[in-house]
Amino acid sequence: MLSALYSEAVKPTTILLIEDDWAIAEPLIFGLQHEGLRVLHAPTGTQGLAWARTDPPDVVLLDAMLPDTDGFTLCRTLRAESTTPILMLTARGQELDRVRGLELGADDYIVKPFSFRELLARIRAALRRRELDRGKATPSERVTVGEIVLDRTARQVWRRNQLVELSPREFDLLATLIAHLGQALSRQELLDLVWGAEWIGSPRTLDVHIRWLREKIEEDSTTPRYIETVRGFGYRFVDPTSGAR
Repeated sequence: MLSALYSEAVKPTTILLIEDDWAIAEPLIFGLQHEGLRVLHAPTGTQGLAWARTDPPDVVLLDAMLPDTDGFTLCRTLRAESTTPILMLTARGQELDRVRGLELGADDYIVKPFSFRELLARIRAALRRRELDRGKATPSERVTVGEIVLDRTARQVWRRNQLVELSPREFDLLATLIAHLGQALSRQELLDLVWGAEWIGSPRTLDVHIRWLREKIEEDSTTPRYIETVRGFGYRFVDPTSGAR
């Protein structure tokens, strides 16, 4: 059970399920509770936002179609207020909709119908990242590259001594790139390292997250100095102050 992995948490791991279809919500609630997770269920976007603000969850499962709003709008609001992982649940399978959800801040995108096992794997990955967020910083875990400082234990990043707000997935991606400083990593390698080899989705997910990182850590995201594109292959993280490539 997932509960065994997170038994040291001060409070139970909480999943916020924002889903108006009871036929979908009921088995999910039952299954998640069986795994030892605490589940908050909101049938509307308004109630879901209220839950997120008053009882912050560890992971949000967000339906794209809600009776009072659409999940994309709610996703944008949730992301503006928190870095909590957001997994969107939707019947929409078109690539444009998937990319739209990711661009608005979703960490993952699961198309209905999906297996509970698949959903559980995605939640498990998000929870592991969430647990790492609760660590305390130690100097040995800090890596400095140019003006960027990354603390693996505290899962925090600074640029020019200013804290940079990153989502869990953005942090994992940046940490992976920095761990392979100067090395060109293919798109598939990055997807396997950050999203997991079992992850199924559009490769454009990676490009979207790279763009977000550049907007947050680069002086000018249109002419990046840290995250280089290796045309036709992938990406490479470099130290622009070292003069080496």
